[in-house]
Amino acid sequence: MSAPSPRRWTALALIATAQFIVIMDTSIIGVALPRIQEDLGFTQENLSWVFNAYVVAFGGLLLLGGRLSDLFGARRLFGAGWLILLIGSFAAGIAPEVWVELAGRLIQGAGAALIAPSALTLLMMLFGHDPKELTKAMALYGAAAPAGGTAGVFLGGVITEYLSWPWVFHINIPIALIALFANRALMPAAPTQRGSIDITGALTVTAGLAAAVYAIVRAPEAGWSSAHTWLVLAGAAALLAGFVAIQAHRREPLMRLSIFRTPNLAAANLTQLLLGGAWIPMWFFLNLYLQQVLGYSAFPSGAALLPMTILIMIGMIVLAPRTINRFGPKTTTLTGLILLTTGMAWLAFIRPDGSFATDVLPASLIAALGMSLAFIPTLGTAISSARPEEGGLASGIVNTSYQIGSALGLAAMTAIATANGAAQLGNLPALTSGFSAAFVGAAAIAAASALLAALTLRTHAPAPADEPATIAG
Repeated sequence: MSAPSPRRWTALALIATAQFIVIMDTSIIGVALPRIQEDLGFTQENLSWVFNAYVVAFGGLLLLGGRLSDLFGARRLFGAGWLILLIGSFAAGIAPEVWVELAGRLIQGAGAALIAPSALTLLMMLFGHDPKELTKAMALYGAAAPAGGTAGVFLGGVITEYLSWPWVFHINIPIALIALFANRALMPAAPTQRGSIDITGALTVTAGLAAAVYAIVRAPEAGWSSAHTWLVLAGAAALLAGFVAIQAHRREPLMRLSIFRTPNLAAANLTQLLLGGAWIPMWFFLNLYLQQVLGYSAFPSGAALLPMTILIMIGMIVLAPRTINRFGPKTTTLTGLILLTTGMAWLAFIRPDGSFATDVLPASLIAALGMSLAFIPTLGTAISSARPEEGGLASGIVNTSYQIGSALGLAAMTAIATANGAAQLGNLPALTSGFSAAFVGAAAIAAASALLAALTLRTHAPAPADEPATIAG
């Protein structure tokens, strides 16, 4: 085994920054959405594509990114991901119209899909020699995700209020340039491997996901009974079924289907999928409620969500691991999902003349606590259930599950909100009714996730109090 790199902790800072940025890029746009809508002419129902374009590309290409990292070397793919993210961020920031904005977000998502799996591989290469150092490195890496979500909400408000919305994308450019220059000096090289690349599988799953999201978002306008809606949904189903068939018959698939026979892995992934489908719509419509109904400008809107995001970070880093150690992952997951359902159901009572203190803050804190308790144990269960040599695949699958759930959940709740009045800008009662319907739908998804977890997750004995739970970030 080669000697550990003397620059490994500096390299870890860059790896953690990568995790921070790919998560921040999902949350930083939330506060800026109304400004983007005004300037580029998004309709209310199509505004969700600013988020979905990123997560569809990110979630759909994650498994391909992991495969490319194995074949061509993690350092090379890490650099390529930053370059692609830089290009997408520049395009999204200068976009003069809707299609350019969405193309930029797609490119950003593709870059993130290369960065995320290669960053985790590089971390293992740098710290795999020492279990104690690896545990510390993984903790710092894992903390970067909630930190990115927290910073994204706040920075989005500051940047949109005091600069302009394009800078929520342009902020990535100097960071990407630093990463590109530091990559070769800090990151270890890995030999390339021989093997095939399942481009067809990656494109099929990404196109299928995009088609499903498109059909659901367009359904309120085209009609749920229209031939157009059902033809696109049928096409999405055919593409996703085709992806499964391709994976079943390829010698070197992106996703070995038999891995789902591993106890708890399929259950944890389904829970993560529904968790994304509940959480992201809540976050999306809460931003719109604060600005379009309560009349908050960008900076106060970002600041209003800061207590919720800070609680998530504290819950994921401090509270969730301790609760898992004491009560086990299943009990922790169920408690979190019940709290999440409660918080979202409370948000459904928002009023056109409501206030942050009564209509938003208490419910959002309950939901945030639930999210932090449910997310960490299901993520850890999904990864730890697989064999050690398949940890990378399991990590890619669970991240993909969450991103796909986020995209489909937001699409479905956008359709529900639009059907209940959310498209009527300026009509505060109608907007509130639409957003409330979306919160009811998100609460139903969270409740379904709790029921699924109760029925399918197997109980593990809690770890001894003096042994930390293994949590992957």
